[in-house]
Amino acid sequence: MTCTVADLMTRTTAALDVPARPTTVDGLDAGEPSAVVRGVAVTTLATLEVLERAVTAGANVVVTHEPLFYDHQGASTAELAREQDPVHAAKAAFVRAHGLAVWRVHDAWHDRRPDGIDEGTARALGWALDPDAAAEGVARCDVRPTTVLALARHVAAALGSTQVRYAGDPHRTVRRVGLDLGFRGFARNRALLRAAEVDAVVVGEAHEWETGSYATDLAHLDGTGLVVAGHVPSEQAGMRLFADLLRTVVPELPVTFLPTPDLLTTA
Repeated sequence: MTCTVADLMTRTTAALDVPARPTTVDGLDAGEPSAVVRGVAVTTLATLEVLERAVTAGANVVVTHEPLFYDHQGASTAELAREQDPVHAAKAAFVRAHGLAVWRVHDAWHDRRPDGIDEGTARALGWALDPDAAAEGVARCDVRPTTVLALARHVAAALGSTQVRYAGDPHRTVRRVGLDLGFRGFARNRALLRAAEVDAVVVGEAHEWETGSYATDLAHLDGTGLVVAGHVPSEQAGMRLFADLLRTVVPELPVTFLPTPDLLTTA
């Protein structure tokens, strides 16, 4: 029995069982729904290098959390094509040449309870999400007593980040950590930072003049720490968990998880 891209999407969406958003970024960024699936590669961000590895692995469907063509809402894709942007053109040509279908799974995985990204990343860090907070879409974890500096080092090692930075008193004791992974925005970041239930917050990325500045002032007032892990490392383990889910949804298909290398590296 063959499985098409449309079948794969339908079966997985049913397994996730989350209400559909009226407007979503999820869907096919490239490829045909009628294509027969030979293999699936799951990743966090489908860079050209990741797409090359997917082809080598025998996959013709790539599931990515972040957009294929750079813009979260997809608004600039047509503009890139009109400009004949060489980077966009090369990537689009590669996808066409290898008959790839690229399915973006972002909103539904975040809308799951617990949030799939939060759960996977918490597991990678050796923590468990507070179930009551997770049911509300908030990620908080009790951790063995540590310090802000030790927390930053643990995040770097556990998530494979080459760019971890932190704000706050490096010696402040941390017993409860909030997670705001990927890019959640200043409003969510600051709400979690000032919550009485946390001693430090781990984010993926943040605007320095907003969250970075706010966290620096907050730390000056009460010592609350901020750890910035980098966008891809903060969500990578969550997409590994999605690959695990897919293996139960389509057990007849080979499913490979392909890590996206950290995009930025400190000098």
